[in-house]
Amino acid sequence: MIILTGPTGSGKTSTLYTSLQAVAKEHVNVVTVEDPVEYILPRITQTQVHEAAGMTFAAGLRAILRQDPDIIMLGEIRDAETAETAVRAALTGHLVFTTLHTNDAVGAIPRLKDIGPDPGLLSDALLGIVAQRLVRRVCAHCAEPYTPTEADLRVLGLEREQFRPEGWQRGRGCNACFNSGYLGREAIVEVLDIDDTVRELIYEGTMTQLQRYLRETDFASFRVAAIDKVTSGLTTVEEVLRVIPRSALSNLLTKDRIRLKSVSASETRN
Repeated sequence: MIILTGPTGSGKTSTLYTSLQAVAKEHVNVVTVEDPVEYILPRITQTQVHEAAGMTFAAGLRAILRQDPDIIMLGEIRDAETAETAVRAALTGHLVFTTLHTNDAVGAIPRLKDIGPDPGLLSDALLGIVAQRLVRRVCAHCAEPYTPTEADLRVLGLEREQFRPEGWQRGRGCNACFNSGYLGREAIVEVLDIDDTVRELIYEGTMTQLQRYLRETDFASFRVAAIDKVTSGLTTVEEVLRVIPRSALSNLLTKDRIRLKSVSASETRN
């Protein structure tokens, strides 16, 4: 099972449909249960939820499983019955795409546990969790070089020697962008790959242990993605702070960064 998370308006549906079109080949049976069906896709069987007639996410998913699907897209996991059916579908050889409303990728795990599926089944069923946000892009018509301040670097957890000063940009404001400095949008994506250690922590560990493990690995967090977008001149620190939860930036600082902060505080006290 692959889960996409994020608030309303974060681009989950567009990413989900793009992913489905990438895997929807002639010999692959792709079936969806959605509420509502937002885009009509070729080569895909799409089903609309109709709760008044008894056609819920869980009922639709159970019916789909009798039609020998290869890939299932479930619009959203809202209750224990839907979650349980989706997890069991993933464990019986189906690739399941679905969405959740959580702040970040890691937050999907306690959310699913709270809804109800057995943690042992959940750890076996998950392939990955993707969280995303949409930030405004720096306007290409009026972009100009920008030298970051100490506050900008502090937000991203960077040292002065770690950033590329030639890449930073911000929009001056022009007629094309209605003097906002931004034109278009760009996705900032966080990807949690479910490896053996994460599976074990989902089954019998705590969220604190999972956070500690992710800090020690190359976790593709919001912070990493934000640094890449900002230092490439695609967006600004102000946009990152507007869209991404501050907890996503602060909780996933590297061990080295945390160590540097503690050393700096110690020197100040002395």
